[in-house]
Amino acid sequence: MKQYHVAVLGPIPRDHITTHKGEVIEKYGCATHTTIGLSRLLGDKGTVYPVSHVRKTDREAVEEVFTPYSNIDTSHIRDKADQGDVIRLKFLDQNNRKETQTGFMNPIIAEDIAELLHADVFVCVPITDYEIPLETLKYIKKNSDGIVIFDAHGPTNTVDVLGARHMRFWIERDIWLPYIDVLKMNLEESRCCWFEKEYDMAQLKPLHDIQTSHLDEMAEHVLEKGVKALIVTLDSGGSAVYFKEGSGVRKEIVPSVPVKDVVDTTGCGDSFAGGLGFGLLENPTNYIGAARYANALGAQRTQGRTFEVFKSLEETLSMMRDTYGAL
Repeated sequence: MKQYHVAVLGPIPRDHITTHKGEVIEKYGCATHTTIGLSRLLGDKGTVYPVSHVRKTDREAVEEVFTPYSNIDTSHIRDKADQGDVIRLKFLDQNNRKETQTGFMNPIIAEDIAELLHADVFVCVPITDYEIPLETLKYIKKNSDGIVIFDAHGPTNTVDVLGARHMRFWIERDIWLPYIDVLKMNLEESRCCWFEKEYDMAQLKPLHDIQTSHLDEMAEHVLEKGVKALIVTLDSGGSAVYFKEGSGVRKEIVPSVPVKDVVDTTGCGDSFAGGLGFGLLENPTNYIGAARYANALGAQRTQGRTFEVFKSLEETLSMMRDTYGAL
């Protein structure tokens, strides 16, 4: 049986979360969701390698998070620099939140992944613009045949000297695109990735006032620059999947996996990225199938506060059949 290898690049922040219901949760986030979701789907078919930098005070607790999962190799989590992300999240409603960042991990560079160039997939889930530099993606592309999945959450978010996190335009977008195979983002991030040559400031709309009319044009541009698939999450609307087919661009809306009650949406995007990574392991061009796995993991993430929300492959396939029919 073929064994798969998946590298997950991103921070493991110590999160302090106040939910939209006023509940307070403290846990390690971001790459932990991606890693554990992948671990549950892979089972005995492969290994997941989280790649991150953490604070020495957090190292033991981070290791404990991954201990229950025998197929997670934590040897690429490092604390030598004693720097790691620390973030406070206050949800204003189910989807919108105020963020403050007070700790900062070292960027993930080539030497951090030099022993992982055999990976079948690299799932990159930065949350701030400095965490996975362009040089790291160039290194992967030059030295590995692995699929690079990249979350635009990183380059569309920055932090000021007071710790406040802000969204930013990804102005340098086009020099990154040739080194990304699958680009994933949400609607807010898509607005940061597709911008006018010059704005009339009086006509700028609030960040959350986002339409989808720009997505088709943006997808054509992104795919022309070398990205193989663009996947945009649409909240309860599922995800829009774009990829080249023949001489044109194919677009598919993949419906979301419905859930009865949303408990905690923190980490949904990171979980979604993990589902994409798993879905592309056996069929690297089945982007619609990968989006179904991604929607399923995102739905699972909403169902509780612990990592027990993530299901086995068999349970996940059952969820997917209930939504999509025969797979």
